[in-house]
Amino acid sequence: MTRVAILGCGYVGCELARQLQPDHDVIGVRRSESGLRAVEDTGATAVKADVTEPDALAAVPDADWVIFAASSGGRGADAARETYVGGLRTTIDHFCGREAVPDRIVYTSSTGVYGDHDGDWVDEAMSIDPGTERGQALAEAEAIARQRPIDDTDGTVARFAGLYGPDRYRLQRYLDGPVTEGHLNMVHRDDAAGAVRFLLEGDHARREVVNVVDDEPVEKWAFADWLAEQCGEPEPPKQTVADRLDDPELSEAARNWVGADKRVSNEKLRGLGYEFVYPTYREGYRDAIEASLA
Repeated sequence: MTRVAILGCGYVGCELARQLQPDHDVIGVRRSESGLRAVEDTGATAVKADVTEPDALAAVPDADWVIFAASSGGRGADAARETYVGGLRTTIDHFCGREAVPDRIVYTSSTGVYGDHDGDWVDEAMSIDPGTERGQALAEAEAIARQRPIDDTDGTVARFAGLYGPDRYRLQRYLDGPVTEGHLNMVHRDDAAGAVRFLLEGDHARREVVNVVDDEPVEKWAFADWLAEQCGEPEPPKQTVADRLDDPELSEAARNWVGADKRVSNEKLRGLGYEFVYPTYREGYRDAIEASLA
């Protein structure tokens, strides 16, 4: 049986743990007691460790597949660099330094590394140009994931679009507004986990990058109006990017994020054969809409 270690077994990681069982032996790694309980609730083996500490990683058993899904927890650029760059480098060096090295290492990155493309389409063949320090840390970690593993271990980068799903629908935020113009690139939590499972079980995309995003990037105003119609609410107020940038309290990182508009292609993932559970936001938001109407 293949043993899988999910480092940073959080929102997507716990769903991945559920999907991989019982066909695989799954270990979920977290730092906090509440995180460890969440891992246990999936049926996986919970191990307490910090990905930035080599000695702590010694508590994690050997694994055939290692998924690095650790998060900096919304903290600043220094924390992002420590987690994504330092943590991933430490993880790869630790596991690839063992007698039994992993066959695969998957790093979960973000489509935010593309930066701004004025609403045009982007894919894996295009160069990346992150506009924030956090994005730059993610991009540096991507290079580590693909280039640092030893010959017997292959790295893969799974670039997640904006995650949504149970506990993360943010329905009321869109209904209340104001909604800033631009495109949303999204993927349901179950498909984010499902795509990683697909890449591993299907032996796809070794030493490659794959965008994990659904079939239909949507304009934010159109998405908010659709939600309002489905929920029987009035269309929410809207604002342009220029309006949003007029806010003097907006941080520099937020300004870069607001101004980054693109549509991310999933043609590569689709071409490999992955079938989405929630191919667009219409299917993915159905449970949230029905719950709001109940």
